[in-house]
Amino acid sequence: MLFATAHPALRRSVYSPAGRTLERFLNEAVVQPQRPAAQYKQDDTSFQLTMDVPGLSREQLAILIDGAQVRIESREGAPRQYRAAYELPLDIDAAASEARLENGVLTVKLAKKVPAITTTEITIQ
Repeated sequence: MLFATAHPALRRSVYSPAGRTLERFLNEAVVQPQRPAAQYKQDDTSFQLTMDVPGLSREQLAILIDGAQVRIESREGAPRQYRAAYELPLDIDAAASEARLENGVLTVKLAKKVPAITTTEITIQ
């Protein structure tokens, strides 16, 4: 029996460059899931988030506000799952905020909470 080693110039790569590109794409798709895109606007009194949520009705969505954090997620039993969280630079006034859903586009207008002045003056004796 005769054994011979292959010359390095005659060896072919097991993976073609296109195969590695596809493999890298699939790995990134699994590791880094796509975050729902939202448009963000800000003025003196409010923040505005606009995002696409096709296939969901207003009863199937929940918007939760905790300080400066906003979570938007689909409820249990919705036809598709949606989950996003945002942290804003200022606290939100939940009572003055509003949300609107039209043609699969959710617009959330979040009112900025006016910081309370806690400065008190004391008398000098």
